[in-house]
Amino acid sequence: MEDYNNIWKKTLEEIKTDVTPSGFNTWLKNSKVDSFEDNVFKILVQNSFAIDWIKSKCYTKILNNLRKNNENIKNVEFIILPTTPKKEKEKKNDDKNEEKKQTDNKKGELPIKDNYIDLNDNLNPKYIFDSFVVGSFNELAYASAQAIIKKPGFYNPLFFYGSTGVGKTHLMQAVGNFYKNNLSKKVFYVTSERFTNDYISSLQNNKTNVFKEKYKKYDLLIMDDIQFLSNKERTQEELFHLFNFLYDNQRQIIFSSDQHPNYLQNLESRLKSRFSQGMIIDIPRIDIESKIAIIKSKLEQGDTKLDSETIQYLAEGLDGSIREIEGIINNISIQSQIRDRVLTLDEVKNLTKNIVKTGGNTSLKDILKAVSSFYKIDEKLIIDKNRKQEIVKPRQVLMYILREYFDYSLSNIGQKLGGRDHTTVIHACDKINTDLKSNQILVEEINQIKSMLRI
Repeated sequence: MEDYNNIWKKTLEEIKTDVTPSGFNTWLKNSKVDSFEDNVFKILVQNSFAIDWIKSKCYTKILNNLRKNNENIKNVEFIILPTTPKKEKEKKNDDKNEEKKQTDNKKGELPIKDNYIDLNDNLNPKYIFDSFVVGSFNELAYASAQAIIKKPGFYNPLFFYGSTGVGKTHLMQAVGNFYKNNLSKKVFYVTSERFTNDYISSLQNNKTNVFKEKYKKYDLLIMDDIQFLSNKERTQEELFHLFNFLYDNQRQIIFSSDQHPNYLQNLESRLKSRFSQGMIIDIPRIDIESKIAIIKSKLEQGDTKLDSETIQYLAEGLDGSIREIEGIINNISIQSQIRDRVLTLDEVKNLTKNIVKTGGNTSLKDILKAVSSFYKIDEKLIIDKNRKQEIVKPRQVLMYILREYFDYSLSNIGQKLGGRDHTTVIHACDKINTDLKSNQILVEEINQIKSMLRI
């Protein structure tokens, strides 16, 4: 079997460059060899979605690579990992099994997920690495989280930033749950708002020493939404001293924010300096393929089915927030249970008509037309290498919209707009992002263009 495992590992390495990173990590990375019988190579994968993806994306390439590595292999078959054996299940608590059985047998009663927060550390047990879907948009963030598990305190602090709903909280709490359950470390998760309230309460009750000792005892401190410390000078000072203590004692610290720490306004420069001395990771908007993987994962968790066309419709129409995706899938699961069947595309469209956007099928030509029409300039001038300011701004806005709202890659944008280098696109998007923070006129202009495109 060891030889066959090596064959499969080699095949995976060879196929890795032929598929997207998100697809590989989601559907192939954790696959395993089951057996080799009658010249058929059998591979275990996590679920039926994995089989569908492999068959549509890379089945032939996998088979060809396997045959190249071993001439005795005539075919390859993918099978779903077996569930927990019955005997093993019987070893679990009988009362819990009976309770679950009774719950499942109640017709029309909807399942309740285990979302109980541990009040001792504020961790949600559902936020673990096993339920975290890795895609091309969050590969680096996931890798950094794995790095601080292997070397606690080495990359310190770890700072995630990105828009709401891209999975920052899930990933941070996954690290926390791993530290707690696998490393037996003391962990505490807190929002910056809660931290501020704790500090104010300690001042009012003359218990600042209790407050300080409470936060100094943890091996891992996770602080979410650090941007809300803006203008809270005394809380910032307290965090600064706490940070120094934890850092000097090689305790791991993780922060999150909606933007890079250097752009956080009304935050002390010494705190920004501390945030920047570790590892800063951007979690960008979710690409289409990653959204498909997340939707399929959420459907699997809820034991709900949708056809591929409906899944594609949701992926193209949703804005990329994992929270929004989860909410919609929960709603679809409930409706599917009530009707006791798989919902049709029309039913899903009706169910999500006020949520799913219609810009998913908008072409580059449509977007270019909207931008040029709004700024009253010729479309060709935007694509041409014209450096006049009245042309540069619309071009930068076009690049920004393509990147932010239609998930175009940097290289693709550059190629479509006159063969420009991807660094030009990065500069354009950064410029618009920066200007949007202080230029209300630009905000309104982009909103009007978005309205024209129905996004």
